[in-house]
Amino acid sequence: MIRVLLVDDQPLIRSGFRALLDLEDDIQVVAEAADGAECLALVREHLPDVALVDIQMPVMDGIEATRRIAADPNLADVHVVMLTNYGMDEYVFDALRAGAAGFLVKDILPEDFLHSVRVAARGDALLAPAVTRTLIDRYVSQPPPAFTSGGLEQLTDRERETVALAAGGLSNDEIARRLVISPATAKTHINRAMAKLHARDRAQLVVFAYESGLVTPRGA
Repeated sequence: MIRVLLVDDQPLIRSGFRALLDLEDDIQVVAEAADGAECLALVREHLPDVALVDIQMPVMDGIEATRRIAADPNLADVHVVMLTNYGMDEYVFDALRAGAAGFLVKDILPEDFLHSVRVAARGDALLAPAVTRTLIDRYVSQPPPAFTSGGLEQLTDRERETVALAAGGLSNDEIARRLVISPATAKTHINRAMAKLHARDRAQLVVFAYESGLVTPRGA
């Protein structure tokens, strides 16, 4: 059973998402919150698998709430997916750096929304091509700062190659086909890279790939 926390200051938005989730046999909504501070309290109380968190809320915004969740080792198994009305904009980078596992717009199709919740619960990042393009555009216009947490020297050549492909938005299956390896091996390379770099999840590997210079956006 996938345990989900809904966090949005608009009751109508929460009720809409809950109506979809309640129809699924493998998903349970354990609680709802209307602001970031309430989100933190309920995350600690219920330890959900997935927290769907709005970007802009009163008291404490979603990015700050995500940052605090990511910083708490007791909440390491909580996967935060950011929700926004504003599309793939400047919030994407801030959300991923804060520790979000993914980023969704609220006008997402119901079937895509449910799929995203399951993907996040597995620990995979929700990095659609549009999100990857936004990150690339950000780095093209604003060169990244030097990466200071760890370094490329910690990774094997195959791990670097795998992380670079993940930064391009490829799934484990797609990475496996590209490198002519099994999906399980691709996942192993990703997991080992995450452990070496102390990355919370796959999304943070993408941030590392750009900040370290492992991936250079075209046109940069």
